[in-house]
Amino acid sequence: MLGRVRAGWPGLLVAGVSFILPAALMVTFLGWAYVRYGTLPQIAALLYGVKPAVIVIIAQGAYRLARSAVKSAWLGVLGALALAAAALGIDPLATLFGAGIVAALVHLGQEAGVSRGAVGALSVLATAAGGLSVSFSLAVLFLVMLKIGATLFGGGYVLVAFLRSDLVARLRWLTERQLLDAVAAGQVTPGPLFTTATFIGYVLGGLSGAIAATVGIFLPAFMLVASSGPLVPRLRRSALVGAALDGIDVAALALMVVVSAQLARTAVVDWLTLAIAVAGAVLLFRYRVNSAWLVVGGAAAGALALLARAGTH
Repeated sequence: MLGRVRAGWPGLLVAGVSFILPAALMVTFLGWAYVRYGTLPQIAALLYGVKPAVIVIIAQGAYRLARSAVKSAWLGVLGALALAAAALGIDPLATLFGAGIVAALVHLGQEAGVSRGAVGALSVLATAAGGLSVSFSLAVLFLVMLKIGATLFGGGYVLVAFLRSDLVARLRWLTERQLLDAVAAGQVTPGPLFTTATFIGYVLGGLSGAIAATVGIFLPAFMLVASSGPLVPRLRRSALVGAALDGIDVAALALMVVVSAQLARTAVVDWLTLAIAVAGAVLLFRYRVNSAWLVVGGAAAGALALLARAGTH
């Protein structure tokens, strides 16, 4: 947005590319190393310690969002319903926008003097966008990332819920272990967490996949910034839009909680990973250690565990 304000379209492109490109290149390198060396015991040990740290980081993101999103008992109830919908496997997109629609309807009902109970429930969330697994293709990868980039609301870590729903549960292109590794790569590098998509693209389709995924997930943001400059202030002044966004925020919180619990089953597998998760939670919540250092610490703990096991044999 700053680039567009200062220099129009050229400024938008220069600022956006400069912000994204360094991290995307670093994550692409990590994707290459992961594909080439990821099965080596040494790399597996590093990732073994990183995964529980990533779960804690996502949980902290949910905690931060909860402090600002749950503004009333009503929004707490809506968040609980969204949590149930997410746990039942309802598509994240349906959960987010369903909650936004319900919150907007409740706002309209309050203005019209209608009781909340008369404004419908979360039936709109039942529109699960199912689908069957399909063979990998760059076109489908681009479209999946384009959809995620165009519809993601509520904070960066909601991205993990969308990626898990589309690429793990629906298309079955990734495992939960690979998804956690991708989130770690996006977390440990500077720049936006969306570069997680770059890592995934490289793992699935090499350099072409990395480019397709990166362009797909960032393109909607460029288009939105380019077209919504005068519109944003008006939207912010709309009480109806504000109510819908409040609903989307609590649904995003629900998605983050559910995906943390789902991925924790893959990350926390023994007493050591549990200890890493607990120590990470203390460092992150109590002492506010930078999350990148938490990932590095998890990797170091995994490496030490490998050395300890090697010393006993």
